[in-house]
Amino acid sequence: MGFLTSQQVNKYYDCFQKAEITFTKEVIQAMSLNAQQSSIRCVGAEGGPWPCVINSSSMIGAKVIVPQHCGIYEKISEGSTAVSLWFSFFQTNGKSDLSFFVSGKVVSCSPYTVTPDLLLLSIEYTQRAPDDLIEKLGILVDAKANTTKRGDERIELNAEAMRKLALSKKETIVYIENIPRRCILRDISYSGAKFIMAGIAPFLLNKDCVLKFDFEDPTVVVGLRGKIIRAELVEKRKDLIAVAMTYNTSTVPLAYKIRLTQYFNQQRKIYP
Repeated sequence: MGFLTSQQVNKYYDCFQKAEITFTKEVIQAMSLNAQQSSIRCVGAEGGPWPCVINSSSMIGAKVIVPQHCGIYEKISEGSTAVSLWFSFFQTNGKSDLSFFVSGKVVSCSPYTVTPDLLLLSIEYTQRAPDDLIEKLGILVDAKANTTKRGDERIELNAEAMRKLALSKKETIVYIENIPRRCILRDISYSGAKFIMAGIAPFLLNKDCVLKFDFEDPTVVVGLRGKIIRAELVEKRKDLIAVAMTYNTSTVPLAYKIRLTQYFNQQRKIYP
């Protein structure tokens, strides 16, 4: 497991167990899923395991894509519907991959879209998913919900907050209409950020910008696109201005949302 307590994991399971997450490229990266290691096997039947693509998963089931001629279709047709689905996730700091089987049963098997050589298997888990999977899926669902629920709740970037966010430094770069400028982060939220930089305040208003963040554990660099909505002189400093930007909500990276969600989960219970 990660940093969540058993009580918090149980809350995720109770609240989000039916929420299905489609494994897009961004989701795979955010979860650190080792997609090349995903596989499925029939329980009590010879053959396999067979490589598969995990198309989506909830805490109670999954949808996987397999080649029609890999052998599993024959086993399912013969009545071997009990399966084990293999998940594998990369870990940081030199640790070996986090891997486990999840037991389930195939409840439907159909051609995948217009590709006749591929099959889509719908699987219901026959036992509770491992806590590690519940945590990873729960954080994804919670991160998306928090974008609306806690969109304007700001995090002041003091030493403790930076540690919990695994934010490597306050000093960063903001690209204002594609021109890089040095700045120092002050606070952040799901919807925007504030930072200090040198410049002339009136010339920055309504300018498009991209703010760079460097996270650690694992190392992730993300850029937040948005627009400068306020710029004013820092008190007693004529050479510095305080800038506020709002993000383009449709382009906020999932990795950024997850970092903020993890921070709030460490600050308080998942739900008040």
